[in-house]
Amino acid sequence: MLRARFPHAARLALPGRRLGLMLLLSGTILAPVLPATSASAQDAAQSNKSAPSPAPTPGPAPAPGSAPAATPAQPPAAASTPASGFSPDSFRPWGFNLSGRDTSVKPGDNFFGYSDGTYVRDLVIPSDHTSWGAFNILAELSRTRVQDILKEVSAHPVANPQSIEEKLGAFYAAYMDEAKIESLGTAPLGPDLDAIRAVKDRKAFAAILGDAQHGYGTSLFSLSVQPDAKDPTKYAIGLGQGGLGLPDRDYYLKPEFAAKKQAYEAYAAQMLSLVHWPDAATAAKKLVAFEAAIAKTNWARADRRDPDKTYNPTRLDALEKAAPQFDWQSYFAAADLPHVDSVVLGEKSAILAAAKQASATDLDTLRAWLAFHLVDDAAPVLPRAFVDANFQFEGKTLSGQPELEPRWKRAVGATSGAMGMALGKVYVARYFPPEEKAAMEKLVGELKAAFRVRLQNLSWMGDATKKQALRKLDNHLIQIGYPNKWRDYSGLVVKPDDAYGNGKRGVAFEWAYWVGHLGHPVDRDEWDMTPQTVNAYNNPPFDEVVFPAAILQPPFFNKDADHAINYGAIGGVIGHEMTHSFDDEGRKFDEKGRLHDWWTAADAKRFAERAARLGAQFDALEPFPGMHVNGKLTMGENIADLGGLTLALDAYHASLGGKEAPVLDGLTGDQRVFLGWAQVWRQKVREDRAKMLLVTDPHSPPMARVNMPMHNIDGWYKAWNVKPGDKLYLAPKDRVQIW
Repeated sequence: MLRARFPHAARLALPGRRLGLMLLLSGTILAPVLPATSASAQDAAQSNKSAPSPAPTPGPAPAPGSAPAATPAQPPAAASTPASGFSPDSFRPWGFNLSGRDTSVKPGDNFFGYSDGTYVRDLVIPSDHTSWGAFNILAELSRTRVQDILKEVSAHPVANPQSIEEKLGAFYAAYMDEAKIESLGTAPLGPDLDAIRAVKDRKAFAAILGDAQHGYGTSLFSLSVQPDAKDPTKYAIGLGQGGLGLPDRDYYLKPEFAAKKQAYEAYAAQMLSLVHWPDAATAAKKLVAFEAAIAKTNWARADRRDPDKTYNPTRLDALEKAAPQFDWQSYFAAADLPHVDSVVLGEKSAILAAAKQASATDLDTLRAWLAFHLVDDAAPVLPRAFVDANFQFEGKTLSGQPELEPRWKRAVGATSGAMGMALGKVYVARYFPPEEKAAMEKLVGELKAAFRVRLQNLSWMGDATKKQALRKLDNHLIQIGYPNKWRDYSGLVVKPDDAYGNGKRGVAFEWAYWVGHLGHPVDRDEWDMTPQTVNAYNNPPFDEVVFPAAILQPPFFNKDADHAINYGAIGGVIGHEMTHSFDDEGRKFDEKGRLHDWWTAADAKRFAERAARLGAQFDALEPFPGMHVNGKLTMGENIADLGGLTLALDAYHASLGGKEAPVLDGLTGDQRVFLGWAQVWRQKVREDRAKMLLVTDPHSPPMARVNMPMHNIDGWYKAWNVKPGDKLYLAPKDRVQIW
């Protein structure tokens, strides 16, 4: 269930399918990785559903208006070690793996191919992954470290865990106890299935949807507690679209996903059969048809990126008048919100349409829909038959993943989902020394100074808007490593022999935590990612950027590496997240995090024109026949990549203090900045996952994240002697410069 606290938070890489919780990452965010928008514990009961970044193998050199077709990943092999591909021996002393280049490729024809081609060609995706590259490798390292922590605290289990160490150990041990889970069979599901069977009218249906906030299952809507976008000093109740079990509405509506939809129906029938639901095949057919009807009215992901369109404060009486078919009072009361006066609707028309669709659907179908999603959600903590069925569909069929992750990896993800900040506190103490935080703070200051110079010298922005932009930058907060305060988990009940119950109580605990924020001032010390997450994010209502500890290591940051490499890698990441505050979405929030228009009309028009030109470049990319990059969906990330790399180059130049940069292995300082950025995107992805990400991911494929920003930056042409006739060459008038 979607429980995003900050719906407009922009990430370096993409979150998993369920945006409500904080897990480790099995994908990427500057590209796609596994963290999510808020620290919910939904995945305490879920397998690790990450969304790695697509990384096609370099093929023919792309022209500015076209992209090489993604090639299928290599055949699966045994899982690589966490350091595979990024071991210290693979780097030159100055921090770049030269052997990963393909020097037969001309930089001006395909810079991704030149800088990363050999590495990606030889890269083997482990059989329990859907992608492999820098983000995944660091995620595996982080996950292994967390496992070490959990193995220690679970070594001496207690019957009634009280301390946080005892609770962490008990949660992990219970998830790992497959024999106990098998012996219980479907008994843990019994009370929840009985509650679904007891739904005899529309009032009860609305109530059970609200009660889903306390455990497994799904809802027609995503319900959240988050800062009010127009007054971020207070919390508001947010309500967004939901109801779908497939990754996106396109899976129901577009012919290229027809086979996936058919497989989904078969999967639903299988899961219902496992709990002896009557006439499971017919029930599955009807529940998928129900979801397909909802999908027709759901908003496209690109449209959901507009914070103006998704901010619709609505009084409860007005909501009841607009959708009288649905019992809103029962819904909110069951979700522990009995005194709701108003809510902020996201995709308003879709929410109202879903309520209407439910009222027109027979209760037998609705009960089957609830039962299926209960079982689907809880599958990771049920007997092996459920685990295998869930993986066969969600892992193999949807994403092309050959093998299920080992149990310990899923246990780490679930425990981190339930008590991520508790694990983060231990993680930071062990793996994030103070000197690394100090080095990052220095880099951040330099990037911020470079951005100030950029803003001051923008030729296309007028003085009035520029003054407001500089004020916003001055107020910009950048947090590094870990939050200023840690979560209290004393109220969470964990039992050493109850994996199902632990997951359910984890979700309920997380929801109660956020409901408890209502009526209180917004806590700006809250983080949406745990320190052990390999990712970063920009949070517009707080005008802040957050860099968790786990991303601050090679190839992103290496305190012993050449400065140019660090500027290109982590400097580009810092700049990426900073410029999210000024992308097509973030620019709509002011220096206090308020959603309102602080731009002059002329400046807003000039920004939109430049953004549209950049979007057109990405729209032309066609990684698979008939499947293009969506320039509108990826707009914010594309602007951030362009801005981040531009700022990284500026900051590097400033750091030289007027001196000449050293030449290392025949490469100039500017060349090494661009190589540092490119090295971050050495990644390969399986075809099914890559196609899913083209539909669902607001980040462009890795090849595009290397080639496209570079061929818009004048300094890249000079550094690599790119000339007319080179395939990536853009005439100066066609290069897009925003920040």
